[in-house]
Amino acid sequence: MMAGHSIGEFVAATLAGVWRLEDALSIIALRGRLMQNLPRGSMLAVNSSAESIANILPATLQLASNNAPALCVVSGPEVDVTAFQKRLEAENIVCRHLHTSHAFHSAMMDTMIEPLREAVAKIQLHAPARPFVSTVTGRAITAAETTDPLTGHITRAPPWSSQRQSSFLKSKILIYF
Repeated sequence: MMAGHSIGEFVAATLAGVWRLEDALSIIALRGRLMQNLPRGSMLAVNSSAESIANILPATLQLASNNAPALCVVSGPEVDVTAFQKRLEAENIVCRHLHTSHAFHSAMMDTMIEPLREAVAKIQLHAPARPFVSTVTGRAITAAETTDPLTGHITRAPPWSSQRQSSFLKSKILIYF
């Protein structure tokens, strides 16, 4: 079983035969160009569960990643991330600003969805020949999910719940990208 996050899911999809390497590289390059045209943003690693952070997260920020039961990442406009960091530190919640150019996996990426959807719609997609984990569901991706444009996976996938994450961690992952 393969799994990957962000660009890593492109790798898994390519190795699984969902699309040709040339098509994956074309979409990755387009994604990069689109991202570079977006406003800068920020990301913050937080030593707390995604569930507890979601309860206090300002509307301008999103959970970008749920990396472990007590480690998540939030993403959004720099000024809002900085204010949230100060709030968390005042509550003695350990957090660390990540050195990124943009607010990846946040609403700030949403303007990329339509151009990516249009580009992916022009590519011949196939059911996976090898299984890989969907970053949206935390389960092995289905043929229906891979033959529908992967836009949710390539812009802003929702973070896994702790239950899905626990299930994923117990599975036999052979390769992680």
